[in-house]
Amino acid sequence: MAPKLTLGIDVGTTSVKAGVIDSHGAIVAQFTKSYPTQRPQPTFVEQNPNDWVRLIDEAIASFDVSNISSVGLCSQVNTHVFLDATGTPLMPAIMWQDGRASIEAAALDARVTEQQKIQWWGAPMPIDASHSISRMAWVAKHQPAIWEKTRWVMLPKDYCLFKLTGEATTDHLSNIGLVDHNLCYISEVLALVPGAAERMAPLISVTQVAGHINRGPLSGKPLVSGTMDAWAGLVGAGGAKNQSTVYLSGTSEIMGISSNIVVPTPGVIVFPENDGVRLHAAPTQSGGDAKCWFAQTANISLDAMSAMVATNQRTNTTPLFLPQLEGERAPVWDADLRAAFLGVGRQTTLADMARAVYEGVAMSARFALDTLKESSAVDSSSISCGGGGFRSAAWNQIRADVLGVELRTIAAREPGILGAATIAAIGAGDYAGFDEAYDSLAVFDHVYTPDEAQHTRYNTLFSIYKEAMTMNAELGKRLTNIEA
Repeated sequence: MAPKLTLGIDVGTTSVKAGVIDSHGAIVAQFTKSYPTQRPQPTFVEQNPNDWVRLIDEAIASFDVSNISSVGLCSQVNTHVFLDATGTPLMPAIMWQDGRASIEAAALDARVTEQQKIQWWGAPMPIDASHSISRMAWVAKHQPAIWEKTRWVMLPKDYCLFKLTGEATTDHLSNIGLVDHNLCYISEVLALVPGAAERMAPLISVTQVAGHINRGPLSGKPLVSGTMDAWAGLVGAGGAKNQSTVYLSGTSEIMGISSNIVVPTPGVIVFPENDGVRLHAAPTQSGGDAKCWFAQTANISLDAMSAMVATNQRTNTTPLFLPQLEGERAPVWDADLRAAFLGVGRQTTLADMARAVYEGVAMSARFALDTLKESSAVDSSSISCGGGGFRSAAWNQIRADVLGVELRTIAAREPGILGAATIAAIGAGDYAGFDEAYDSLAVFDHVYTPDEAQHTRYNTLFSIYKEAMTMNAELGKRLTNIEA
């Protein structure tokens, strides 16, 4: 009898990744292809939604699908598509990095009390420029004709699911800031923008079959709802276990802790409990994106940058890098923050600056993790890690030294794919729940142990990092207020 296989699809920030997963958690076939991102003006970051669907179709066509039993989706979130009644996009998708709605966000946030936020979300999370309600307010104000035609405001996963099945649905977890801990839309939030509630898709469970694929070689196969890439990736990397700590590295760094204890803490996201899993998450704004920016700016390859870091240790000529190239999310949630190198001298080399970028990203992860520890009342001695940013052994060791804990990297390398496939397998009835699926599918291959002397050194640097962020935020505001 042929083995039962599951297809996981991850519609990420830069590419569609898809993989066929066997019952041992191994990716037996894989597809990755990128799509472009447009930045037509300052603070605007956009993508063409049809690129996502086109590459999903291409991925499916590249696989032998004869033994695939179910399909699961995950995607970037806080990216929004405005669709008409036929499911046609009315404008480019507004990506999670986009800050155009910052003014609308500040006005909406001022209308909500801290007590309400804690009651809804378990933490005083701000309504920021990436919040769905801020985006809807922006479109209603600046593009009223488009807002009038809008039937659905969808996340990438849900748009792709709609195109593949004809069903308009969304899940409870992906709709950050719109759904409360009872897994219901928050009417008070949606009421902040007239007409917002009527443009939301019905909510279903993460592991529920949303519909059946209506085209191509997988026609008739169940497509499980799935959820946001961060949640799926955190689960795929080990976040389904209570009191586990997980670290994902891709375009951004995402820290997660699973805990049923909730200590209201500014700066973190506390997801509603789902099948016994309650994740506290802290997503930063720049991880791999900072690495890509530096390599492009310095006109070197990513491999050359990694080699520089691997062969050069920190010295007194190595600067401090603040990686907030397009603002910051957790734990400060400030869209106006910008990056900086501090302490550049005449003797500073390109290799010094490359290392500083790696260290700065690790510092941002530590800042996020420290906040998560408070929120969850969990302080793990080991962290499960996954994502493309963990392919560099040198960077992994820097992270271990900065965080001061053991890091274990997942063998599958693509936790988003594994998480989406895991959710699909549970939805298809192959596993009873996340614990059982994790025990079968999660395999780790490398361990990085912190060097105590380096960790002590980084403790001092981290104190400077936090102080520098505060000062840079004020200086950056003054800088942007200078008239061109």
